[in-house]
Amino acid sequence: MEVTWWGHATVTVEDSGVRVLTDPLFVRRLGHLRRRRGPLPPPEAARADVVLVSHLHADHLHPASLARLAPGTRLVVPRGARAAVPALRRVAVARELRVTELRAGEECRAGAVTVRAVRAAHDGRRLPYGPRRVPALGYVVHGTARTYFAGDTALFEELTDEVGPCDVALLPVGGWGPFLGPGHLDARRAAQAAARLAPSSVVPVHYGTYWPIGLDAVRPHEFHAPGVEFERQVGLMAPEVTVHRLEHGASVRPEVER
Repeated sequence: MEVTWWGHATVTVEDSGVRVLTDPLFVRRLGHLRRRRGPLPPPEAARADVVLVSHLHADHLHPASLARLAPGTRLVVPRGARAAVPALRRVAVARELRVTELRAGEECRAGAVTVRAVRAAHDGRRLPYGPRRVPALGYVVHGTARTYFAGDTALFEELTDEVGPCDVALLPVGGWGPFLGPGHLDARRAAQAAARLAPSSVVPVHYGTYWPIGLDAVRPHEFHAPGVEFERQVGLMAPEVTVHRLEHGASVRPEVER
């Protein structure tokens, strides 16, 4: 299996002949954010057999990026997402996307892999549009390897039970601004999650890509440092876990023990 990080929470996982794409975000600018590191993902990044969307925030569910998917692509979203986000409904119809809505604990098949939705401790609303809540999810992709994509989440007591055994973890270690709000992992908490989950390999994501316009000088270490700090913290807390700290667009083939 192979993992490619395109930046932010956008990752391609190739396993058992299936291309799985997470939270696609293919733009240079999103509202007050601009891409500060790494080239925009190439057109091939939008090639996928199944796309997983973890929650409704605009940097994770981005309709204009979903519009780049090939017609007929399978799209997995949290249950209630279509009702909450009209733009998702429109792009799904226009691109003939095959949408599957899941709750935590539910599964679907995508070719030779199984996708299982798991709980995430994160605000699931489509901000700033109001009170309709759609629970945020993570996903476990089970093929040759068991790969956990966390989306956005805080550390919570039942995390290990929710995810179960995993070989590879894609963990958020930062964000897109000087301060992380609740419902996120920073480098230290992400390392604690890695220690609890005990995968063979972990890939840090969700850092060092987007930053608010005009805030370059405000706590810049929160942009630059999370990946290195996460690697250091994992070395202290879970030295048996291999950290693959990727550059944007780079790939790794983690060893999977069976």
